[in-house]
Amino acid sequence: MSNPIDTKIVNKLAEILDKNGLAELEYETENFRVSLVKSRTTATACPAPVAEPTAVAAPATQAPETPAPIAEDIDVSTLPGCVKSPMVGVVYLSSDPNSANYVKIGDTVSEGDTVCLIEAMKTFNPVKAHQGGRVTKILVESGDPVEFGEPLVVIE
Repeated sequence: MSNPIDTKIVNKLAEILDKNGLAELEYETENFRVSLVKSRTTATACPAPVAEPTAVAAPATQAPETPAPIAEDIDVSTLPGCVKSPMVGVVYLSSDPNSANYVKIGDTVSEGDTVCLIEAMKTFNPVKAHQGGRVTKILVESGDPVEFGEPLVVIE
């Protein structure tokens, strides 16, 4: 029988990771081990760490709103405005099923605005825009499993 992990500890570790500008942080006790890894969000292109994601998300419900200016054959993960998943988990586009999505195609966002949530270990972690601009693509749907580094949203 396994003991549940104290989410307060995980939240505190994530806070330490952010406040100190760390890329990785590990914490271990007799009962559990936590390893946090933060993705780099810079203006330079970062190679995708996963050769192919396990789930392919299609923005079919979003595409008719605004035509996407990005050619379909471009690897969106190499774009400077690509917001990538900072962790493995389940993505949610709104705070709850009855609320509006944080962003939709065509919305203008500022740096630091929440674009979605990632649930990991029963903790909801906000994913923030690393730059301001217009949302041109949403590459996931609520409830999709995501991998570390997987493209979520494109901001131009």
